[in-house]
Amino acid sequence: MHETGLAKSLIHEVERVQKLYGGSNIQSVRVRMGALCPFSEGHLQEHYHHESKGTVAEHAHLFIEHSTDITDPLAQVVVLLSIEVEDVASLELAGSAHST
Repeated sequence: MHETGLAKSLIHEVERVQKLYGGSNIQSVRVRMGALCPFSEGHLQEHYHHESKGTVAEHAHLFIEHSTDITDPLAQVVVLLSIEVEDVASLELAGSAHST
């Protein structure tokens, strides 16, 4: 299951960022799905919510943007764009790609 591994990777990164920058809790996680991702948004949402239980990301909303550019070098991956942490300014993480 690509989605489970991806969800675990996202949660791990959220936990790393929260430890690094502090803040009281994670409000949201924003990712971009490449145009050629081999799974659906719904499956990613399900796996993210399942894997986030009991973590700092448990109550964070997962926002998913979609790319339509099939020529993009990241067209087959999900890219972590930002993590919004309460009491800390939103962190822009452009370039943090997570492969499928």
